Amino acid sequence: MLRDAEPVDDRWWRDAVVYQVYPRSWASSGTDGVGDLPGILARLPYLAALGVDALWLSPFYVSPQHDAGYDVSDHRDVDPQFGTVADVERLVEAAHALGLRVVADVIPNHVSTDHPWFRAALADGPGAPSRERFVVRPGRGADGEEPPNNWRSEFGGPAWSRLTEPDGTPGPWYLHQFDSTQADVAWEHPEVVADFEQTLRFWLDRGLDGFRVDAAHCIVKAPGLPDQPPPQPPGADPEPTHLTPFKDQEGCHDVYREWRRLVDGYDPPRLLCAEAWVTPLERAMRYVRPDEMHQAFNLDFLDAGWDAGRLRRAVAETVRAADAVGASPTWALANHDTVRLASRLGLPDGTPNPNGKGLGPDQPAPDPVLGLRRARAAMLLMLALPGSAYLYQGEELGLPEATTLPDEVRRDPTFARTGGRVVGRDGCRVPMPWARDAPSLGFGAGASTWLPQPPEFAALAVDQQDGVAGSTLELVRAALAERRARGLGRAGLRLTEGHPDDVVALALSGTDGPELLVLTNAGTAPVDLPPGARVVLASGPLDGGSVPPDTTVWVLS
Repeated sequence: MLRDAEPVDDRWWRDAVVYQVYPRSWASSGTDGVGDLPGILARLPYLAALGVDALWLSPFYVSPQHDAGYDVSDHRDVDPQFGTVADVERLVEAAHALGLRVVADVIPNHVSTDHPWFRAALADGPGAPSRERFVVRPGRGADGEEPPNNWRSEFGGPAWSRLTEPDGTPGPWYLHQFDSTQADVAWEHPEVVADFEQTLRFWLDRGLDGFRVDAAHCIVKAPGLPDQPPPQPPGADPEPTHLTPFKDQEGCHDVYREWRRLVDGYDPPRLLCAEAWVTPLERAMRYVRPDEMHQAFNLDFLDAGWDAGRLRRAVAETVRAADAVGASPTWALANHDTVRLASRLGLPDGTPNPNGKGLGPDQPAPDPVLGLRRARAAMLLMLALPGSAYLYQGEELGLPEATTLPDEVRRDPTFARTGGRVVGRDGCRVPMPWARDAPSLGFGAGASTWLPQPPEFAALAVDQQDGVAGSTLELVRAALAERRARGLGRAGLRLTEGHPDDVVALALSGTDGPELLVLTNAGTAPVDLPPGARVVLASGPLDGGSVPPDTTVWVLS
């Protein structure tokens, strides 16, 4: 037994299914083709009927939108294109009335270069105290014309840009791990610490049930800012993340211990969930020690692809590592930074992992039929696992990546910073299709959307799947209902033996009912079901008494 069944308590997140809403692309209340908070509020009954427990909102704060709102210029106000603070309060109240909790993003690593702090740092000139809130250093070389070190931006190019002084002369350099419009703040500065704590309280006092913490492992930098090591050669095992001097440094944990004390002061309990792209797994689990965060996304599972061995290892190792620190596992297959699951799993064998980079028209084309079949099977596997699961908007419809977006509509800064060599993440952020024959597929009253919806979205719209037996939407609804009824989020778990290597086989002893066997066939040949097995759910048609390739089944034996 990898895991014993867990009793139910008030820590709702330990078995919750959380649905990620990307506000720009969920639903619009107007004609501008951009999603907003009133649009989200109007569609809350859909989430309640789907059967999720909570929604996670990507940023809605004031921002120039150079990186889809992750470049925040005011953390305690709402960008007018999305609504108002009062709209957030109405949304939270309506969600709570439907039994849904609401979690929002918080972005502690950086602020927009439009933020008042950064504008003051520019205007105040050399040596100003306002610059101490940021990671600002003199350049190398005789005239400081070279960046302070060799750090590279996650979005391409150097991680440093040079300031221009008020008199027009070149100044020192500021750090931006992401886009040049996102200046890293200095977490050793007490005003940074105090301001973010004020932000957390501001939104918790308005009813939010917690936060997903963006780039949680990036906020503290190694003393002296040493050069980063050279990249690993292709195919090599990744080095431990903390060897990169701007990731997974010890000081991160000091910050989150203080945040934990802050959220623990609220009743009912509030959530902290870390986005921490950290290896090895044991170091990622340090973010969910008893006095730190409650959850951290499981990235090994997300990146396992359609490989039974990798999936089995990810499940077993994650459960063991989470149990070692008293946390619950947190599963996800996609988010706003990854290629959509139904396309990613349909790529030709051997295609490099496209997550974070996107898929464009010049790259290998996914097989849409194969990809959707595997995506349905992967979701059914994930939704059986104990712990918490996160769904990205549109996964329940089987939406594919938009791979043919014209260059002129792309918004992801990665596209610009790499000169188009990396198409970026826009393809997974295209607005939701709600109604096949409505303007903008029911997204809003306008005829177009901020990113164009591909033609294949029409057949996958909500109104084309709602109530249709065998649709992906109805499969996910059924899985969520069975998960809740059988207490699978708190279930005991063991890996079962005697199956082919390309099968993932799990037995779950829920808090209610008999043991459930989950079989995922990631191979090329059918796999026999146990004699007398009674099928509860299947991701696709079964072949008599066997499970076809690219299919997951839940059975009672």
